[in-house]
Amino acid sequence: MTQLANNFLVPFGYGEILHEERVGGGCINDCWRLLLDSGESNFLKVNDHAPVNFFTAESKSLEALAEQSLLRIPTVLLAKENFILMEDLGVGLPNLNYWKTLGEGLASLHSCKNSNFGFLIDNYCGSTLQRNPTIQDGFEFFKEHRLLTLSSEAFDQKLIEEGDLKRIELIASNLTNWIPTQSPVLIHGDLWSGNVHCDRDGNPCLVDPATYWGWAEADLAMTELFGNFNREFYESYESVSDIEKDWRERSPLYNLYHLLNHLILFGPSYLGNIRSVIKRFT
Repeated sequence: MTQLANNFLVPFGYGEILHEERVGGGCINDCWRLLLDSGESNFLKVNDHAPVNFFTAESKSLEALAEQSLLRIPTVLLAKENFILMEDLGVGLPNLNYWKTLGEGLASLHSCKNSNFGFLIDNYCGSTLQRNPTIQDGFEFFKEHRLLTLSSEAFDQKLIEEGDLKRIELIASNLTNWIPTQSPVLIHGDLWSGNVHCDRDGNPCLVDPATYWGWAEADLAMTELFGNFNREFYESYESVSDIEKDWRERSPLYNLYHLLNHLILFGPSYLGNIRSVIKRFT
């Protein structure tokens, strides 16, 4: 690893690596904590098979969050075709206000409204390309560029059957039956517990985003997909936001996008969850 990392960093003036520590938890990139001869500790993500704009898209997402978020976002130092170098946030234990800070911070982020849905560029949710054209209609955006795009891809890969596809298309065409009109706000886009990091001071930080201007409820829904966040998070979020109190009733609709993504990325173990959502709404 040292020679490989030196090949990345030395040409860009970041100096020699004195110590390296492999960091687990990711299934897409190789991640390393690097101590440089300058005394700085940086965080390096490497993927030799990444699409050309994979890490530059992540950099744009992090920069967009950093401009608007009260929560800590890692500063990007360098993003190239096959790696991204960021500040090292360190690792700590959650402080007493951790969940309250996270809830209030996310609510503050979701107060940043925009006139259009989408984003500056297309980016990635995991390693799946996420299309982000800018349009005014949130229902059309979620229909075409979230549900239909991924359900078609899953069908083409023979991961779902034609009947599944037709029922997802039916849901996508009738989103207004269940989802209220919402302004586009800046969202993390892939907000499960693994993408909230506790820094060395015990504060919550947002990492690994799939950022776009979307529905706040969709961001909240993702926090429930793989086990809920702490109750204090939801209480603090709801206390300072205008989110509708029944948002949880719609969580499965928003999370259908992420279930389809996980089906494509990781295989048929997610098919049962997808069919449960389909059955509920058709």
